[in-house]
Amino acid sequence: MPIRDCTVIAVEGTHATGKTTLVHALTSHYRERGVHVTCTGEPARVSPFMEEIVLHGVGDFDVVAELDALGAQLTAQLRAARHHQLLICDKTLVNVVAYARMLLPPAARPVLEAMTHLCHATAPLYDVVLYTNDTFSPHQHGDRFRDKVASQQAELDELLRAELAAADLKPIVIPSGLSTSRRVEWTATTLRGAAGL
Repeated sequence: MPIRDCTVIAVEGTHATGKTTLVHALTSHYRERGVHVTCTGEPARVSPFMEEIVLHGVGDFDVVAELDALGAQLTAQLRAARHHQLLICDKTLVNVVAYARMLLPPAARPVLEAMTHLCHATAPLYDVVLYTNDTFSPHQHGDRFRDKVASQQAELDELLRAELAAADLKPIVIPSGLSTSRRVEWTATTLRGAAGL
């Protein structure tokens, strides 16, 4: 189920593993080589629901906030792929489900299961999933979004790996301890074989 003619690469991992840095570095790498490429960010960071919860302390993570995050992530990826040769995504839809599984109360189970089924059904949208293993400090000055779940890095990593396996997404694990430039070099070399880039 490719997104039309666009190759879709997703960078996965828990928070504070360098996903966003790698997404932007890879996008620049391919753009410099004449590839018509774009990337998607993290829609949850611009969600009015998440903003109320995280920045203003109004309410808790709930079904509405998580559905908004899932819908925004899916829409952003589909729209970004429309007119590009290559799309590099900051996370898969499975990431949203892993967070929802960690944050939602048991009463939300029916919606969570529906979200999970959608993620499994759309998993073939991703041609390659990369997984970042490094863990940098989740406490970055001024990043209140990350602060809200900073202590749950290990729990999310476990949930995310389980969700990826359940969706039959087999990520390529990026070696730990590489600088950003080495990560880009390693990833680009790997993607030449895995996706013909």
